[in-house]
Amino acid sequence: MTHKLLLLPGDGIGPEVMAEAEKTLRALKEIGIASFETERDLVGGCAYDAHKVAITEDAMRRAEEADAVLFGAVGGPKWDKVGYDVRPEAGLLRLRKDLGLFANIRPAICYPALADASSLKREVVEGLDIVILRELTGGVYFGEPKEIVTLENGDKRAVDTQVYTTPEIERIARVAFELARKRRNKVTSSDKRNVMKSGVLWTNTVNALHQAEYADVKLEHQLADALGMQLVRWPKQFDVIVTDNLFGDMLSDVAAMLTGSLGMLPSASLGAEDKKSKKRKALYEPVHGSAPDIAGKGLANPIAMIGSLAMCLRYSFGLGEAADALEKAVANVLASGLRTKDIAAPGANAIGTTGMGDAVVTELRRTLK
Repeated sequence: MTHKLLLLPGDGIGPEVMAEAEKTLRALKEIGIASFETERDLVGGCAYDAHKVAITEDAMRRAEEADAVLFGAVGGPKWDKVGYDVRPEAGLLRLRKDLGLFANIRPAICYPALADASSLKREVVEGLDIVILRELTGGVYFGEPKEIVTLENGDKRAVDTQVYTTPEIERIARVAFELARKRRNKVTSSDKRNVMKSGVLWTNTVNALHQAEYADVKLEHQLADALGMQLVRWPKQFDVIVTDNLFGDMLSDVAAMLTGSLGMLPSASLGAEDKKSKKRKALYEPVHGSAPDIAGKGLANPIAMIGSLAMCLRYSFGLGEAADALEKAVANVLASGLRTKDIAAPGANAIGTTGMGDAVVTELRRTLK
């Protein structure tokens, strides 16, 4: 079977880390795991430079037709003054919305070899393995009205609207419970029900689904601000955390730093399962941004992108054993002591983007031969 993958490297370090994912794909093909057909297109600032939009209609068509999308990063100071509707981030938001990618899975895993790279004590993070599940197509990022208006007295007023419906909450909660059943069987649901009506509906809907279909899964609720505190106090108390778009955006970045670097964390954004094909639209991307300060210097850590590819192998292509092998290869490389600059000890020698990608591919070949 040939798997069709659309590559959208984007801006900043996106093309550099994408090159290492492509290298990994070629190795998997040469080993005989599967055949991959790839296309490339523009998204973000580079798309604006070329077409004056953050993503073209042709690129959206390719995304619709692909089995999955592998995404790099977008944005940078160069585009700070472009129009709001054509800003680099608008390309990513359109992909999420038009492809219906409502479930954002962000694992936070602290490899034993990197426990000392975290800003927290080793005993707090060593062995950490949690998932933050973020609702991705609703909430305050997409609610209407969303506007800045001028009042009669000349003052300005900005409005963003937090909106959720019962079906939107049910479908993300269902993903959380299903994930937990395959892990440690615990879900922590997070909102701000003490001050937000959307949080009240969120809690009530999650509770109702739990009682009706998932009573075997342990469920707890935590307010988003308290959960942020608990993430840095004792993160290993959690298994699967499910929350809305806004809080998921923030809490997943908190969880990222528990692992030592944003350069370590992959993510998957999944749509609803097609009833006939049983496939889902999907986009995979590293959690880190475009890092324009190091773009073009060969310093970026490609592990988050390689990990995103591993998630693609597992969730979109049904290649679970290959995904396991790739993740094991990353763990083995880190255990050997190789580091990029972001995870290296102060004063220690570090390898570059290409060097880390080469090391992972070499270990992957050894693991699969």
